[in-house]
Amino acid sequence: MTKKTFLHDEQVKLGAKMIEFAGWIMPVSYTSIIDEHKTVRENIGIFDVSHMGEVYVSGKDSLAFLNKLVPQDVAKLTLSKAIYCQLLNKAGGIIDDLIIYKLEDEKYLIIVNASRIDEDLNWMVRNSLGFDIDIENQSHNYSLLAVQGPKASDLMEKLGIKKENQPEFFSIKRAELFNINVFISRTGYTGEDGFEILVRNEFSELLWNYIIKAGQEFGIKPIGLGARDTLRLEAALHLYGNDLDEQTTPIEAGLTWSISKTKTADYNGKEIIQQQLEKGVNKKLVGLKMLDKAIARHEYEVYYNNEKVGIITSGGVSPILGENIALAYVNNIKDICTGCIVQVKIREKFYNAEIVKKPFVQKKNKV
Repeated sequence: MTKKTFLHDEQVKLGAKMIEFAGWIMPVSYTSIIDEHKTVRENIGIFDVSHMGEVYVSGKDSLAFLNKLVPQDVAKLTLSKAIYCQLLNKAGGIIDDLIIYKLEDEKYLIIVNASRIDEDLNWMVRNSLGFDIDIENQSHNYSLLAVQGPKASDLMEKLGIKKENQPEFFSIKRAELFNINVFISRTGYTGEDGFEILVRNEFSELLWNYIIKAGQEFGIKPIGLGARDTLRLEAALHLYGNDLDEQTTPIEAGLTWSISKTKTADYNGKEIIQQQLEKGVNKKLVGLKMLDKAIARHEYEVYYNNEKVGIITSGGVSPILGENIALAYVNNIKDICTGCIVQVKIREKFYNAEIVKKPFVQKKNKV
């Protein structure tokens, strides 16, 4: 059964084009993807991302439990801070990618992808034997709003959160907006500065409308999934199901930076991850810029010297660069490197592309 967020009716009123995504009816666009994309890069946009999941883990063994699940060292997470990490299976494959927030000693909030809530919970419960913890899926009780763009901090100040009191990058704070209790984190999925606001469902519509009204002087617009995808692609941020899956490890996905090199605690897939850190991997995720006029789409094949060497995972138009860009897994061999020319097979024809450094545009989310 397809679900609707608590903001569905408000989005329809604003003229949103709705589609099905990860079991939800969600707005793909309100005006145009390019217009919404540029709004976030230049001003500020507001997203309804209430389809994302919220899971609380608490109890005296919560730290040990989470350290078993992810390759990051959760022990290094201080109060109110967050880490990006991956939920791994026994083979080191990625069940999901997550953000873990430390709310209190022995209490953590985990944000999970909409399409993976059931799989994540099932894996957590299967791994909880012997741990004194509570796992609470609160996804159905909360809405999540993302306020993203270079003017996001100015808007938050207008809403009553002075800049010196705003959470730092990858941190979370309890706050009040319009007398509504919320969690505000300085995180996002666009490569821009911004915030994600966790609010109970019954207050989400009120908060959504308040923020849009207050944000008019900053050029705020509601933003759909279409621009969310082009924004994250320009920033080379992974999309689960495209760039990440259970057959791919964090090392292959170019997420080595998110793997603790000093963690002593055992975790699912640790042996394989350690082997890959030491010996390397057979495939790697690269960025592509199309040289010929064509768009590389998900699952298109990549060739080098007339041999298939990889596959496109994500691709589309970069509204900021005015070019067609893509992410692809390719064979990890010396000849296939930055500056190398490869071919993408599109409807039985071959189109040239150059391997380029990621991200495609400079990230501006670290403050």
